[in-house]
Amino acid sequence: MTDRKTELAANLAKVEERITAACVAAGRKREEVTLIVVTKTYPASDVRILSELGVRHVAENRDQDAAPKATACSDLPLKWHFVGQLQTNKVRSVVGYADVVQSVDRARLVTALSKEAVRAGREIGCLIQVALDAGESARGERGGVAPGGIEELADRVGQAPGLRLDGLMTVAPLTGEYAGRERAAFDRLMDLSTDLRRAHPAATMVSAGMSADLEQAVAAGATHVRVGTAVLGVRPRLG
Repeated sequence: MTDRKTELAANLAKVEERITAACVAAGRKREEVTLIVVTKTYPASDVRILSELGVRHVAENRDQDAAPKATACSDLPLKWHFVGQLQTNKVRSVVGYADVVQSVDRARLVTALSKEAVRAGREIGCLIQVALDAGESARGERGGVAPGGIEELADRVGQAPGLRLDGLMTVAPLTGEYAGRERAAFDRLMDLSTDLRRAHPAATMVSAGMSADLEQAVAAGATHVRVGTAVLGVRPRLG
């Protein structure tokens, strides 16, 4: 086993222990929570090692990094999630490899994703990114639609050819009423998910929680956690 594989295996084991303990504490089954490893800034060789170690879901937030990495790893049994703010001029590229786009936050993006999904003959899963630091109709600091905009956007995704509405995603906000209150933020997301599922029963995915706050997300009921640093280590600075 290479040094890097040994390192990643040990880190994965620690994260697995944390998720398992959080599930036990919340009275949930371990299989109710899916780990997504966020591989941004790390090379395709790390993705390949993670696949060997049993990881099946990986996430990226920049198309210029993700596209070549996904191509290099196209032989692996992986599900690719795009989690960053997505500009419409990158949609064609992202639709080429992403199975799920977790950062859908505006009508124009839905239109662009639908057009390219149909062109590529693919079905793309979509999560509405919820900005809990936004007012009822504004956008968040790191993207996302305010809670008041979820219903309209969800209906657009639900009606768009080539797209599948899978659920909701959020990032614990750094400002506003939920700053420093991760559990409260994730509880709010779960309430919004309950509301969404009344109109869209299949939209059951709730993506929340990262390396620092995955326990709070599991306690609230998240179905997917997005973990980068705790698995791959402190990210190298982007020069």
